[in-house]
Amino acid sequence: MRHQMHDLLAPLPGTARQIHSFHFGLQKGQGKIYIQSSLHADELPGMLVAWHLKQRLTELEAAGRLRSEIVLVPVANPVGLEQVLMDVPLGRYELESGQNFNRWFVDLSEEIGNDVAERLGDDPRQNLELIRASLRTALGRQTPATQLQSQRLTLQRLACDADMVLDLHCDFEAVTHLYTTPEAWPQVEPLARCIGSQASLLATDSGGQSFDECFTLLWWQLQERFGERFDIPPGSFSVTVELRGQGDVSHPLAEQDSQALIDYLTHFGAIAGEPAPLPPLPFPATPLAGVEPVATPVGGLLVFTATPGQYLEAGQRIADIIDPITDRVTPVHCTVAGLLYARSLRRMATAGMVIAHVAGAEAYRSGYLLSP
Repeated sequence: MRHQMHDLLAPLPGTARQIHSFHFGLQKGQGKIYIQSSLHADELPGMLVAWHLKQRLTELEAAGRLRSEIVLVPVANPVGLEQVLMDVPLGRYELESGQNFNRWFVDLSEEIGNDVAERLGDDPRQNLELIRASLRTALGRQTPATQLQSQRLTLQRLACDADMVLDLHCDFEAVTHLYTTPEAWPQVEPLARCIGSQASLLATDSGGQSFDECFTLLWWQLQERFGERFDIPPGSFSVTVELRGQGDVSHPLAEQDSQALIDYLTHFGAIAGEPAPLPPLPFPATPLAGVEPVATPVGGLLVFTATPGQYLEAGQRIADIIDPITDRVTPVHCTVAGLLYARSLRRMATAGMVIAHVAGAEAYRSGYLLSP
């Protein structure tokens, strides 16, 4: 294992922070896998999974079973990890800018396309290496102006040439689910089986230039631009894995998830060994554009009547909103049939607040598809 420290831009004297990366296996191995956790710093199940995974990868490396280089970043957001206000962790948005830590990673697709346009050829492997080299160089030229920008750049530089990027998150109260692209789904489907993903949500571009999509979109855009003339393989695929809810931090769950990732990486070929039989897929993949963000029309005490993992029919009641002053009870229903995969932690709702997400089978939304 090689332990590397990456200094972030310090916003003030005496406030230096670092990102720590742990590198397992041969640097010039058969590909590269990148795994990070807790980019939203108040989402900690993945951090415990990463800790367990670090122990397992150390053992596998000693046994000579790692075919690929595997890079692990257990604490992807030291900036957000320190944001605690009156005993409440605030790890989703940077307090200074108000920006979501998992949005607006650098988009270099046009710059990379211009750089490689005259050098692409008939060899897909050579094209892949050419694009990766151009991307590394372009990211190296970027100069961050803020600590947040330097954190984003550090993570992009670490992951930009990986064949697979796994970004470990969680929701508020949820079952295990994941986000990836339709193009990557054949490669990701075994992961959905191993991890027990009860909802697998697919979109090529969900908006917001999130960490996972800053890689997949670059390759997709280059294929759209040059695909009729040159063979450009998908140089990277990314998955955001949502490990249940914020309160699901326990050794049994983390050990289970760590083993699931080991099983998947073995199936993928990054770890030598006989792959375990794949379990059944809990729920079919569905379009992210088919997800209904269920909102309440009124404010009040939020009492759920449906739980994560429950399949709902269209029009089924999800919750009651109670006004304890007027005694008015307002039921909230979903409008699409699908799996309730996540719901709010809050129990006092404000009017217009999204309280749950239901994975429907048919796409009906467009544009920006993510939560704020």
